[in-house]
Amino acid sequence: MTQPIRKALDALDTVILGKHGALRLCVACLLARGHLLIEDVPGVGKTTLAHALAKVFGLNWQRVQFTSDMLPADIIGVSIFDRATQQFNFRNGPIFTQLLLADEVNRASPRTQSALLEAMEERQISIDGKTYPLPEPFYVVATQNPKEQLGTYALPESQLDRFLMRVDLGYPDPEFERQLLRSMERRELLATLQPVFGAAEVIALQRQVAAVHLSDALLDYVQALLAMSRNRADLRLGLSPRAGQGLVRAAQAYALLDGNDAVHPEHVQAVFVAVAAHRLHRSEASAGNGRGIAGEILRSVAIPG
Repeated sequence: MTQPIRKALDALDTVILGKHGALRLCVACLLARGHLLIEDVPGVGKTTLAHALAKVFGLNWQRVQFTSDMLPADIIGVSIFDRATQQFNFRNGPIFTQLLLADEVNRASPRTQSALLEAMEERQISIDGKTYPLPEPFYVVATQNPKEQLGTYALPESQLDRFLMRVDLGYPDPEFERQLLRSMERRELLATLQPVFGAAEVIALQRQVAAVHLSDALLDYVQALLAMSRNRADLRLGLSPRAGQGLVRAAQAYALLDGNDAVHPEHVQAVFVAVAAHRLHRSEASAGNGRGIAGEILRSVAIPG
């Protein structure tokens, strides 16, 4: 691990206490040019984490609070008629930023959620027959409350598949919760964070990720994991080719964080649950959740020697 990357992770650790593993996954997701979904109960630091990521990596960011009455134009922008020029002028929405925090994304209707699809996949938006590129790097961090809570809509499978990773923070361990109770509000610490990287350096790191070596044996292991997910009778849908590509990119990013120039099986294992669990769709009769099934798949596929 390079000194700047270690410094960035240490800075995040000062704001989000006791969640080092989740923070590494969040950073790996950014370096892999993916998008991140954080699912957890209110009050565990999801929004603070997104703000800290933007500060540490020197990214411009916007926050959009999703609500049931939100329209797609509230995210992507709108064309307004100018009487003086007799033309429509497009006014950018908050999506024109480097890090977009889509807060409580599952409180918006499916129609509004779909406004993110083109942006997340193609890093552009189309409106009124024109295409507008989004800034680079472009990183969506979406938070959602558990679907059991009132006023939420389930994210459609096509939307879930756009997120490279889904992570949860969970409640802090007692030791770290005691620190939280004794210390200042974590959001107050955000003002003290200094950027470790800039946007250009993040783009350079993303290019380094793509150059991390993949051996044939490692790709055999990834394909075995994909095949196992598709052959399970308790799953309605297994992992798609897009999920396989995402798994490889995430493992390359995790290897880079470890200071390796080649991906090893343990890097695939480190990111597999975060990449796979939200894409594993069970049949109605099956039991268990996506995380549990992803763990079973990992245990059932032999690690290459």
